[in-house]
Amino acid sequence: MPLEIDSPLTELRGIGPVRARSLATVGLRTVRDLLHHLPLRYEDRRQLSSIGEVEEEGIYSLTARVGELKRIHIRRRGLSVVKGWLEDETGRLPAVWFNRPYLIQQVKDGEQYLLHGRVRRRGSRLEMMNASCEPSSEALLGGRIVAIYNSVGGLGPGLVRRLLRNALDELPLQSFADEIPSSFRLRHDLPSFGEALAQVHRPGDSAEVGLLNERRSPGHRRLIYGEFLELQVELGLLRSFEIRDEKRHRYEIGEELRTGMREVLPFRLTAAQERVLEEILADMQSPLPMLRLLQGDVGSGKTIIAALALMVAMGNGLQGAFMAPTELLAEQHFSALKHLLEPRFRLALVTGSGARTAEVRRGLADGRIQLAVGTHALIQETVAFDRLALAVVDEQHRFGVEQRQVLQEKGQRPDMLVMTATPIPRSLALTVYGDLSLSIIDELPPGRRAVITRVVPQDRRGSVLQWLAERLERGGQAYVVFPMIDESSQIPCASIADQGEAVRKLLARWPSEVLHGRVEAEERERIMASFGAGETRLLVATTIIEVGVDVPRATVMIIDSAERFGLAQLHQLRGRVGRGDDKSYCVALHGKLTAEAEQRLAVFAATTDGFRIAEADLEIRGPGDLLGTRQAGEPLFRVADIVADRKWLERSRIDARELLVAAKEESSNPFMKRLEERARIRYERLAGGSA
Repeated sequence: MPLEIDSPLTELRGIGPVRARSLATVGLRTVRDLLHHLPLRYEDRRQLSSIGEVEEEGIYSLTARVGELKRIHIRRRGLSVVKGWLEDETGRLPAVWFNRPYLIQQVKDGEQYLLHGRVRRRGSRLEMMNASCEPSSEALLGGRIVAIYNSVGGLGPGLVRRLLRNALDELPLQSFADEIPSSFRLRHDLPSFGEALAQVHRPGDSAEVGLLNERRSPGHRRLIYGEFLELQVELGLLRSFEIRDEKRHRYEIGEELRTGMREVLPFRLTAAQERVLEEILADMQSPLPMLRLLQGDVGSGKTIIAALALMVAMGNGLQGAFMAPTELLAEQHFSALKHLLEPRFRLALVTGSGARTAEVRRGLADGRIQLAVGTHALIQETVAFDRLALAVVDEQHRFGVEQRQVLQEKGQRPDMLVMTATPIPRSLALTVYGDLSLSIIDELPPGRRAVITRVVPQDRRGSVLQWLAERLERGGQAYVVFPMIDESSQIPCASIADQGEAVRKLLARWPSEVLHGRVEAEERERIMASFGAGETRLLVATTIIEVGVDVPRATVMIIDSAERFGLAQLHQLRGRVGRGDDKSYCVALHGKLTAEAEQRLAVFAATTDGFRIAEADLEIRGPGDLLGTRQAGEPLFRVADIVADRKWLERSRIDARELLVAAKEESSNPFMKRLEERARIRYERLAGGSA
């Protein structure tokens, strides 16, 4: 049988069951997957030089005789060095290879070889080092632009190159039918899929090496665009599955309800909050279920918007649910919502450790309780709602799509509002949350002050604590946060058990408490109530207080071992202060810094803008860590980069919408049929039902 692009790798010459299993571990199962393992870089070997033309340092390709090879052992370093001479009619040049003893047997003295490598100056003479070395009569990598691959699935670069050569030789790339409409490729001046693969693996003599190495060649652009377009179409299809059926409930938002909404407001909404609220209310009044992401920086006032949306549901005789990722955050939200909404509506807290569990479940099932605020406990099988109409999920990045789907199943196509206080760059939002409509609160409430931030080495901890004592003496409250509860011999950082207790002892004049994940719920409530009332002046904690904790009188945040935290986490912790009228401070104490940690802390100190921090975080870390549970598993992209290729992401989103509209009228497009099947499988796996 002829090899096809979607053939399993075992059908490719050179790949048996063992190699196929190794490649499958990194997601390479078909010939198409292997062809998307693109070159790491490209070397321009089109220009052949003579030895006489090598007059300065640089990278050269030479055709020369190789001789006088000898192996030298360097015991002190454990190295093996092969030295020899290169010779042609124009001169001689010394050559050296490190840790390549096999060259002694492979290279035949005096024969012609094609060599490519760096020439460096050693004392008064030049020498070529670690050059590739092929017999001129068999040379495959000379006289052209050469693709250089990295290892994959336990296979070295040389073997990867040979396997790709086999695939390229057997596949008729130029005759591949491209699933993407030709009108789109013409719109963006892109080659076909087959042409693109040929260009990136076997660049022609006219190709520009600079564009190839920057991944900006026409072939690279086509593959990048194709990956983004497939994702955007699939996200659009997933959204269509989720909102394809009309919801059974409807909302009336009359003047009486709007008056009630104004009466519960503790302050006047900002223009951004007003805009976002109207977007949400418009979605809620649509016959199709709302599926919206509410994004806003720390302290931008997302909870009040969620509360007003929930009022609309409850004011229409329906129920709401508010799910948070931790018990502490659920308790904080419950306290805030209870203050706003009682006695108009009846609320209950639903957590794993909560009391009155049976009574609360009965109240939700018969509709007497109108709003449930809780953790994952809300999606347990034993929790049932009478008429759930609106579900709010806070800190969406902490939940998987599966959990969101289970919460939706608690009602008859309920509206879904997911929120995050972790600002998400637009490129990442389009990639990860592309199936959600997006609302952004990009304005802080009046009076919010920027927090003064300092990054300080740990050897100045003593002076920082002395300064903290002065702040406490003036009546302030403070957090001191540590990355760990207990000391660890494996992880060199401060802990509550060690430095935390030392801080409490040093500042024993002021009441302090310790808060972390092992503290029981009842004790946790007592501690937070005491801190909120100003009785506890110093709270020593882990990142359990990262989100949702709102104590306006707390004006100091000290983060110990700050190098152990990500940028977004640092920004969230800083957001616990600066919530009142007084000037607030954040001090990041750090130990030994890697280059990345130094860059991270420099950004943290330079800005309090969450969206700028999010962009910097994306550029520093890349998207991998930021995608979270939503895209766990194999890489989301093999070619595309959501940081470097943002403009192609935007273009693909526009084109995907066009394709999705056209697909409603014309169902024979193979590209759309393939993606619809893939999206259906993913949706059914996540939702546990059928699309």
